[in-house]
Amino acid sequence: MRRRGASRWAVAALLGVNLVLPTRPEPVAAAGFVEAYPVMATAMLAAGPPYADWAAGGRRFLLFDPRGDGRAVEVLGDLADADRIAVLVPGVGSTLADFDRGLGGVARRAPAVQAEQLYRVSRAADPAARVAVLAWLGYDPPDGVLTAAGGASARHGAAALAVLLRELAARRPAATITLVGHSYGALVVALAASDAPAQVTDVVSLGGVGAGVQRADDLPGSRRFWAAETSADWIRRLPPVRLLGLGFGRRPGDPAFGARPLPVTGVAGHDDYLVPGSATLDAVAAVVLGSGDAERVGDAR
Repeated sequence: MRRRGASRWAVAALLGVNLVLPTRPEPVAAAGFVEAYPVMATAMLAAGPPYADWAAGGRRFLLFDPRGDGRAVEVLGDLADADRIAVLVPGVGSTLADFDRGLGGVARRAPAVQAEQLYRVSRAADPAARVAVLAWLGYDPPDGVLTAAGGASARHGAAALAVLLRELAARRPAATITLVGHSYGALVVALAASDAPAQVTDVVSLGGVGAGVQRADDLPGSRRFWAAETSADWIRRLPPVRLLGLGFGRRPGDPAFGARPLPVTGVAGHDDYLVPGSATLDAVAAVVLGSGDAERVGDAR
């Protein structure tokens, strides 16, 4: 009896850190294509401020779900005609309430603001390019670093992101897709890229916690893997280990990971990779555009 009781306790403990059985992606509203815009606008108008104001201002969303911490996927640019698509995924602590204002009310931390900056710089670099940038909060990020250690949210997020990627590939088969993940979002995009359609050509980690693999070359599909990590980023203090399903392993910004390095001039800390004037913002735009400068940026030290 003691042995049986101990076994039950052990199984319960393992389930608590998601080590025994994989969990299913939690259900969210479907992330469709541009046909979703009016449906999402109606839902946002019904939800009241501030979401009604977003819809009234003409902003376009593939996904809006105010339940719980909320979900949102905003589109900047003409997705129906885009041949360069970037999907930006935020990290720990991101919620619908902070989608526009940023964590702690700091605008540079807001997914909507970061996506707008990337779209603006990409358009400025090549005004003729048909670019769309998606601010993708299509999953429930962990509330803090400790709750992030097991990686369950990243797996759920990657599964949800994979649905959107398949939709984009089907609707825009000639387009190239760049996945950009910040912090914990870097783990989400790397996991999603492991089984993504061929249209996903590039994966970008900005201050990423991990990638689910120990080296960039281990990522399936021969996709280019880029990383930016400034010396002022606290993420460098995370131990590069993974044990019993906890931890993230080697950071993409670690030179031993083998990612193509992006410049970090003008990046003051963990939340500053996509601020106006940073070298990283310009470099990520070059990756999205697939310009010749992207390879030069990848050689930066």
